[in-house]
Amino acid sequence: MRRPARIISAAISVALLTAGCSSGSGSDTTADGKKILRIAVWNYDQTPEFKALTDGFEAKYPDIEVRPVDILSDDYSDKLTTMLAGGDTTDVLTMKTLTDYARFGTRGQLQSVTDEAGKLDRARYRGLDAYDLNGEYYALPYRQDFYVLYYNKAMLKDSGADLSKLTWPEYAALAKRLTKGNGASKVYGTYHHTWRSLVQAVAAAQTGGDLLGGDYGFLKDQYAMALDLQKYGATMPWATANSQKVTYNTMFTTDKTAMMPMGTWFAAVLLQEKAAGTFKDDWGMAPLPQSTADGRTTTFGAPTAFAVNKKARNSDAARKFLTFASGPEGAAAVARIGIAPSYTDKAIMNTYFSAQGMPSDDLTKKAMHPDTVKPEMPISEKSSDVDTVLTEEHELVMTGEKSLDQGIKEMNSRVKSEVG
Repeated sequence: MRRPARIISAAISVALLTAGCSSGSGSDTTADGKKILRIAVWNYDQTPEFKALTDGFEAKYPDIEVRPVDILSDDYSDKLTTMLAGGDTTDVLTMKTLTDYARFGTRGQLQSVTDEAGKLDRARYRGLDAYDLNGEYYALPYRQDFYVLYYNKAMLKDSGADLSKLTWPEYAALAKRLTKGNGASKVYGTYHHTWRSLVQAVAAAQTGGDLLGGDYGFLKDQYAMALDLQKYGATMPWATANSQKVTYNTMFTTDKTAMMPMGTWFAAVLLQEKAAGTFKDDWGMAPLPQSTADGRTTTFGAPTAFAVNKKARNSDAARKFLTFASGPEGAAAVARIGIAPSYTDKAIMNTYFSAQGMPSDDLTKKAMHPDTVKPEMPISEKSSDVDTVLTEEHELVMTGEKSLDQGIKEMNSRVKSEVG
């Protein structure tokens, strides 16, 4: 890990908060006169995009020293909420989810960057509109992830399947055909991770359903397919994956599944595994299966962005970082390691597909150019509360504690009564 002495741990951050200080306290400059820019990130060691961006930024601005405030990924949203409530002055805050962004933006905890957003070439940005809060922008995206279908080329070699235009029924039938063995040696045709989005956000994106609206009948077909695959044994049961804390990385890299719907960020993980020699299979990406066979690809996803803390100590340096990270230079830095940037043009995509180990076949390139990317969760002050309800009901449906019809009925009722 680069410059370990300069990375502030989450534990230290929280300790300082409880003592009435903040992780952003202390000197604004180094002993040799550089400005100190503190950036809240998660799992710095395992998230190479942060190092790529900070290295590139420091090379461009040698008078600024970046000091990451490292927080555990699973704790990030809660810790950031606590830090901001305690008056923390960390300069740049990574917006891990749009739900976090909506929460912090509507609470007035972020500086407006509307002027900076207005200078961007919108035709080259994916995900920028997601940060529009009533005409104001409080963050700028540096990456735009969306869901594709990962597959093991050897396992599908003799399947005869055309992955370029799968419908969900065709995908389900293929998953059943690809399932082999039993017990410890079983290989699933596909793996659906435990997140509700892998059912709910897919359905919303491809049917036009509203995840905030309180009427969730549009989820029924997608849930029916997911439950049928689970019942057949073509995917690991949700309850097993959840109780055993199964990781999607392990499922794919240890040959336990032939296919897997997952976000584009997973490509960078696979490149790391390949480079380390811990994953040797040939793999590729295909477009996410579709609800209709109209020849167009609609998927869902979410951007990731940087914001400036309302109480930042070095706001000018923070704004320079946002401009760098969200622009062509930041896009090139993350594209080199297999991260899909928010800013895209032909040169950036050539850089992306030139990353060592990245598949560059026509099907993978098609997967990386969907026709439409819908938001994983619409931005609203209700987003966080709705997410909680939908997640709870999702778990009950997938474990069989509630029937599908009961679960959808409860989603409708609870969102209307508890969220409004």
